[in-house]
Amino acid sequence: MLVVDFMHGCELGTWKALFTHLIHLLYAYPGGSHLVTTLDNRFRHVLSYGNGVIWKFSNNTSGMKRLTARDFEDILQYTMPVFEGLLPEGHDQLVQSLLYMFALWHTLAKLRIHSKTTLSVLDETFKQLSHQLCKFQKFTCAAFTTLELPKEKAAQDCKAAHECSNSNNPDIRSSSQKVKKFNLSTYKFHAMGDYLQSIWLFGTTDSFTSQIIGECLLDYCLPTLI
Repeated sequence: MLVVDFMHGCELGTWKALFTHLIHLLYAYPGGSHLVTTLDNRFRHVLSYGNGVIWKFSNNTSGMKRLTARDFEDILQYTMPVFEGLLPEGHDQLVQSLLYMFALWHTLAKLRIHSKTTLSVLDETFKQLSHQLCKFQKFTCAAFTTLELPKEKAAQDCKAAHECSNSNNPDIRSSSQKVKKFNLSTYKFHAMGDYLQSIWLFGTTDSFTSQIIGECLLDYCLPTLI
């Protein structure tokens, strides 16, 4: 059985995907650029806490430039008050509930000591989180036409310009912004249901990592390739 990879599967996977689409939603709403600026300003005013517990956020958190798993974890912990009131009332309440359930599930899945009670709570929290994710996709995501972020569009333009310069076809041009939809049909979202079983079988999520398996495979395969 493959163990779950919490850092790549959640913080750099499902949570990053959800946070990115929330930024898509802000841009899709009238006055979206102002809403994103408000979001970045709120993050910037969050004070650092403890010795490396919560680090100071950058001026452009929505840009997600050079962010590590720790940065996305910090964003998750403060995302509820930062997003509060930015979306219309009905959608705002749904997003707040979703962010709360995601943060709760993240906390429970990352506990370093578990009991039957905490695992039972983790199981129930995941069921509620799954319901919230599906509701978010069907209600909030369906209500907005979300397009590429400015940085994604800039990357597309850069790629098109590079292809144009290296091609004999001068008609290659960058297309307009592509529609970006929230996709729950990915392995990382599907694997969220495996965290409970992995903890039951192998212990807490801090006691195993896919890096160990990768290093073992490298040690085994490398001599045969030399």
